[in-house]
Amino acid sequence: MVPGTAVEVVREFWRLMQSNDFHSVAAVLASEFVLEWPQSHERIRGAERFARMNHDYPAHGPWRFTVQRLLGNEAEVVSEVEITDGVQNATAISFFTVQGSKITRLVEYWPEPYPAPASRAHLAEPMP
Repeated sequence: MVPGTAVEVVREFWRLMQSNDFHSVAAVLASEFVLEWPQSHERIRGAERFARMNHDYPAHGPWRFTVQRLLGNEAEVVSEVEITDGVQNATAISFFTVQGSKITRLVEYWPEPYPAPASRAHLAEPMP
């Protein structure tokens, strides 16, 4: 499949990630691809380093990716994806820049749950 729109490119990115063959993701990454993680102040350049980083990440089994939300226009896409290896669970909020049916930049945030502050208990209700 040759994805056309930016949303289709990102949908294909997550489909390839689901295969756990992280080198296959290079099919939708531009030669100048950059991944940025602002929370840890890290930048990963290129498809090869991206694949190695995902391959080398400690896991208890194959990674599973569930796309919860995918929104975009002709050049930018945002996704909310639940990720698990059966033991570890995470959410990735990802901002993609797409040019010429290739992802040139990916900025990801990995939010972590935290207890609600008691100071606003009178204003909020708990979520499941």
